[in-house]
Amino acid sequence: MKDIHSYWAYLVLAFLAFAVINALIGLTQKKEFKDKDLRIGLFTLIVSHIQLLIGLGWYFMSPWYKALRTNSASAMSDKATRLLAVEHPIMMIIAIVLLTIGWSKHKKKTTAASKFKTFVLFYGAALLLILSRIPWNNWL
Repeated sequence: MKDIHSYWAYLVLAFLAFAVINALIGLTQKKEFKDKDLRIGLFTLIVSHIQLLIGLGWYFMSPWYKALRTNSASAMSDKATRLLAVEHPIMMIIAIVLLTIGWSKHKKKTTAASKFKTFVLFYGAALLLILSRIPWNNWL
């Protein structure tokens, strides 16, 4: 399960980075919001939600969750354990919430610029949160 979660993360980052770059290009070059742009945002949302489900499954089977339940004070005092047991899961959930809000808000926008701007803001913020709390030492 951990391997699936780790490899799927590459897919999530690729889709999310592509979606943010696509939205930035669309916004700065004042492009029309087309079906392609909609699908990029949707596929990013889907891939990210699948990653969340895989991650939640792995989290509750992980040794970090067990360490947190067994001795939370010890787990919280160790930086590496705290990152994997608390910080990473919480930040990833917040990032998925931002993606979901961004997707929902963009549907209500009427102009291409406002749709692209919504994707840039919400998907971009989610990307930054994800990059800030990836356990790079365990991942690479």
